[in-house]
This record gives sequence, C-alpha cells and structure tokens, in this order.
Amino acid sequence: MASSPDSRVPRMEDVAREAGVALGTVSNVLNRPQKVSPKVQAKVHKAIADLGFVPNRAARVLAAGTSSTIGFVVVDLSNSFFLDMTRGAEREAALHGLNLLLANSDVDFNRERAYLELFAQERVAGVLLAPVTTSQPVPTAIPHAFPLHTVLLNSDATEDACTVGVDNELGGYLAARHLIELGRSRLMFAGSPDFARPVGQRFAGVKRAIDEVPTVGLELMPTDEVQAEDGRAVGRAVLDRQPSERPDGIIASADLLAFGIVQAFLSTSEVRVPQDIAVTGYDNNRAAWDSGVPITTLAQPGEESGAVAMRMLMDELREGRSHVHTHTVLSPKLLVRESTVPRSS
Repeated sequence: MASSPDSRVPRMEDVAREAGVALGTVSNVLNRPQKVSPKVQAKVHKAIADLGFVPNRAARVLAAGTSSTIGFVVVDLSNSFFLDMTRGAEREAALHGLNLLLANSDVDFNRERAYLELFAQERVAGVLLAPVTTSQPVPTAIPHAFPLHTVLLNSDATEDACTVGVDNELGGYLAARHLIELGRSRLMFAGSPDFARPVGQRFAGVKRAIDEVPTVGLELMPTDEVQAEDGRAVGRAVLDRQPSERPDGIIASADLLAFGIVQAFLSTSEVRVPQDIAVTGYDNNRAAWDSGVPITTLAQPGEESGAVAMRMLMDELREGRSHVHTHTVLSPKLLVRESTVPRSS
C-alpha cells in the first residue's frame, strides 16, 4: 500500500514552510549560521525539531562546498600513543567547531588507502594520517587524485604535506644513556631496525650512545614484530644462556616487546628485574604501566602531536593555495620506573 503524504520524510522545503522563511534561509542556518539572526535561527531549529527533519549531510557538503568533518586514519589503535594523538586532535578540532571521524588501518596498507579514498569521496574538510611505515622512506599515501588537505603524524618530513614527528633517534639515545649511567655495560637492543623506520631510528640513537662509551658493548636481538609474544621469545632466548653470557640491560624498541621480556623473566627465579637485567621500553603504552614490574619507557607526546597536527591542518585550510608545508619534530621524555631502578625500601 502506498504511503500517505504525511508519512514521507520531511524535506528542507517543509522546514522553510513551517518556519515561514525562504528555502535559502534554511540552507544558511544549516551551513552558514553566522549569516542568520539568532531569532530566525531559533525559528528554523524549532521547525526542524517539530518536523523531525534530518539534514542530508552529503547534500549539505555538496551545496556548501565545505565540511565540518576531519578524517583521521590511525595506524594502530591498540597502541595508546595513537589514542593520545586522537584525544589531542579531537580537543583541538572541537575548539574550531569541527568533528573528528576516526578510522583504524590496523597496520594494513590496503585498509589505509581504502579509508583515505572513503574520506575523499565523503568530501571531508581534511585528513590527519598516522601512516603505516616500513624501514624505507615512506611515500605519502595521500591520494593525489582527490583534493584532500592532509597532515602526516609520526612521520618524517616530506615535501608533499605538513608533518609532525617525534625524535626517535633521541629516544633511543636517552634509553641507552640511562642504562649506561646505571652502570650497565652489556646492552642488548630487542627489535629489528628493518621492521619500521621508527625502530631503525631508535637503534641508531642507541648506537650513538654506545659509541660515546667504548667500554659498553651492544648486541642486536632481531624480532619478527614488536608484540608481547616476540618479547617473550627474546626473554626465553636470554634465559637459555649462561648467566655470564646474558646482557645486563635490554633496550626494547616498544613497550609491548619490553612487557613480554619482563613476563619471561618473572616466570622464573633465574633473573631478577632490574637487579640482574634492567629493561627499558618505548611509547609509554599501557603495557608499561600494567607490567608485573612497571617498565621504564620513553613517553611520546601523543596528545601534543595530535593538537599540533590539527592546528597545521586548520592553517592549511585557511591559507589555501598560499599555504607552505611545515614540519615539527617533538621530543620524547624518559620515564624511569622499577624495571631499571628498584623501588627504595
């Protein structure tokens, strides 16, 4: 049976008729409210509420040529560093009346590309992208066929976009210096420098610190990834050695890796952390807080990264063709916990 006229979905024309205003006025209230007096806005919003009118967002974007939505493609939401980025970006976006639409690529290039294409089709105002990285210089994954304004986070500088990065080389250096200053002289770096550029940069920082102190040795223990199970494998491999052949300090390239290493050591009485082997992580992930022995780590400025990236994007949106890409590198901070310095009795 055919629907009655009263059952159809209300349209903008119905809102205009109900409010006693022109159709263009309704459009202005929805897209450019600054052009409409508060009194008229109130009439239109009342009509919208009375009719149950739901604006067609896609139509509004096409009509206005703008959007109030920013897309954010994050590489790995299981890492609290990227959650912190999201919080910082979201707070900054709210200051400008913008909404943040979040997507998780889950370390998958194809998903990353698909989300970027989706955001382009939806005509979001701009995109924040924490890209999937490899050990090689990362070509920006921006779909240049689409008119997207994009800022890259946790990324090296590129001429194609504004970027916000963290000094991973400094982080590795600080971790190694911390262990050296504690008197550790047989250090191990857990992680594969070829796994991702940030890991390679952290390893370079560790090597720089080692080069400054010739009496300190460094061993590389490659891992397939940087997950807890990889760390447990490292821990078991260390336990299989004679005590004299074990490192007295391990620099893990990520907190989950450090977490697994500490788990392996806690499963036996052979190794005490940190008395026998001190362990550092990287990222200040939740794993570093929740470990049986709280893990010393390098805290990355996640919220600051997100806020800075959003401000960069706002500048680019305002400046248009005159915009010149800028690049910001933030510094990590060493957070000392009980995996390197035992709690005082």
